[in-house]
Amino acid sequence: MKAPDSAAPDSAAPGSASVLDGKAVADAIAERVAERVKAFSLAPRLVFVRVGEDPASASYVRSKQRLARRVGIRAETLVLPEETDQATLMTQVQAVVDDDDVDGVLVQLPLPDHLDEAPVLEAVDPDKDVDGFHAVNVGRLWSGLPGMVPCTPLGLEAICDHYEVPLHGQRVVIVGRSNLVGKPAAALLLRRHATVTLAHSRTRDLAAVVAEADVVIAAVGRAGIVQASMVKPGATVLDVGMSRVDGRIVGDVAPDVWNVAGAVTPMPGGTGPVTVAMVVQNTVTAAERRRQQP
Repeated sequence: MKAPDSAAPDSAAPGSASVLDGKAVADAIAERVAERVKAFSLAPRLVFVRVGEDPASASYVRSKQRLARRVGIRAETLVLPEETDQATLMTQVQAVVDDDDVDGVLVQLPLPDHLDEAPVLEAVDPDKDVDGFHAVNVGRLWSGLPGMVPCTPLGLEAICDHYEVPLHGQRVVIVGRSNLVGKPAAALLLRRHATVTLAHSRTRDLAAVVAEADVVIAAVGRAGIVQASMVKPGATVLDVGMSRVDGRIVGDVAPDVWNVAGAVTPMPGGTGPVTVAMVVQNTVTAAERRRQQP
């Protein structure tokens, strides 16, 4: 495995584990994407659709739009009022999708409680679906066909590749079975010939299951669900979950895991920046496929 940073950041407990620095991975991805953008006579165009003024969603969209513009993508955000009804949202999303000048569409989740996410996501053209959530893209992923892959699982794979974490033949345990992370991550890593176990908060004897893993992916959203006593010494641990405890952002991985694991992604600063980078990478991939760029 390529040597990551040798010390845990301030946000993590001190320990022997190396840091899998997501910002370094994201910067490398952005650099490669920027080179791909240069091949276009007209830069790819990405449109975010956001409903309401939820601070977390607004901040997340801003960070994605900022990176997209940095690499040369034409990025913009359509902001709709909190009280927008289902029919209006569907009409607005359809108008963006039907615009031939748009290469990528991302509807920021979660939507306000009165809106149904499923039909909105299904309204996005699968070939412009940079989030990879459309049922067609889900089917393509599980069938081993080319398609748009959800950004967080794609980012997990990128972190492993950047730091040369072996996947072929390795035992990977994913804690979390969501449609956004757990399930697509399982499909993606099966492509890499990993032996994948998809566990969750109700798995019987979760500790024993996690203890078998060479690579642990924690994606439940429950602070500290993965403890040091559950982790094989030297294992790689990728922390996707995010919670706020006493005003601090923490992950699914307990601080004492740093004393046992070989390498860990910090929270924040680990998987998050790479997920954002994968939005811009997916946008360029979508544009290349649509425009048949080399």
